[in-house]
Amino acid sequence: MKPQDCGPRYSSNLRECANFAVWTIKKICKDIGPRPSAGEEELKAQELIAKQTGSAADTAETREFTAAPAAFYGWMKIDAVLLAVGALLLLFKMPVLTLVFSVAAFICFFGEFILCKELSDGFYKKQTSHNTVLTRKPSGEVKRRIVFCGHADSSYEWRYNRLGGAPLMYFSIIYAALGFCWNTVFGIVCIISSGVFAPSAADISWYGWGALVFIPSYVMLFFFINNKVCADGANDNLTGCLCSAAVLKFMDDNNIRFENTEVEVLLTGSSEAGLRGASAFVKQNSEKYKEVETMYVALDTLADYDSLTIYSKDMSGFVKYDMRCCNIMKKAAENAGLNLSFSHGHAVASDAAAAARSGISSTALSAAKNNSSLRSHTRDDKIDALNLKAIEKGIEIAVEAAFLFDETGLSK
Repeated sequence: MKPQDCGPRYSSNLRECANFAVWTIKKICKDIGPRPSAGEEELKAQELIAKQTGSAADTAETREFTAAPAAFYGWMKIDAVLLAVGALLLLFKMPVLTLVFSVAAFICFFGEFILCKELSDGFYKKQTSHNTVLTRKPSGEVKRRIVFCGHADSSYEWRYNRLGGAPLMYFSIIYAALGFCWNTVFGIVCIISSGVFAPSAADISWYGWGALVFIPSYVMLFFFINNKVCADGANDNLTGCLCSAAVLKFMDDNNIRFENTEVEVLLTGSSEAGLRGASAFVKQNSEKYKEVETMYVALDTLADYDSLTIYSKDMSGFVKYDMRCCNIMKKAAENAGLNLSFSHGHAVASDAAAAARSGISSTALSAAKNNSSLRSHTRDDKIDALNLKAIEKGIEIAVEAAFLFDETGLSK
């Protein structure tokens, strides 16, 4: 069976599913509000989505995991201090220590933020977070499984995205990055040209004074995150959660149950804290997901119809997705009337990156190319920012992908 086999109700039912998604998003934003990683609101949102999905899911299971959500963005404050102290050390003729602090800052940034490794969790408070999985079982034996994923938590506000949009946000990042480069390059130059511990004042003074030019950038980096404001996250990423749940609703409304393909909807927690929820879930289910052919699809911020794209890479290009999954999504988009290109997710990554890193065949569908203009990670990511057209098309592509995977698996 294909979606079109549902008859003339196919297109109208998709609109009903999109309306279901929007209505539920509005209810979450109104009744629950912002959902910090590992907060009780995160769990309440998962429970409400499970309740609204109702009989479309045969089972709904919530699992706990432990995370230190503050550690993820904590690198910004750590790096701000390391780089500022490194600049002062360069001024006071200690280039070796400047270089040490630069290396430490880079490891913190690259490991914690780019690769989403839990490097500094031991220094932060541990909290209990949750993942919820909704399952629609096949009528027969499980031979395949497709997982649609969205994260239920929302981000603390990115201060400069709110105050000045993309120009100010990128300025703050590039400004600090140039300061890192200055400390690193001229730390090395001073060591080579002037000696390690006692370079002459003439050789080092202008390098040191130049390093102070970047002190304001470290102050900006320190205050990049506004921990007093958490976004509603209507687009990022309640759209992903509800578009995933809408796949089950579509199947239930049309009395569709695959014979051998299990359909799961994963609602993760603490994704805005470095994919900690998705990482915990795939770790808990790695053996299960290896038992049968599994395809994992993250639906992430379906907010801008014109920016719909399929990720073939993620995590700034350090994670490659299974092209068989990407091709299924591309074919699904073609069936939905779109010719989507392959793109790649920049920092921060989608939940599918955590699955792919664990060896699970994965990809992601997103519509957030111009993330800063979509008010993502700010208090303005509210229900009035929702795009019904993007949500409906995201649901249609996901439904088509489920049918394609049921028909062919990953073999084609």
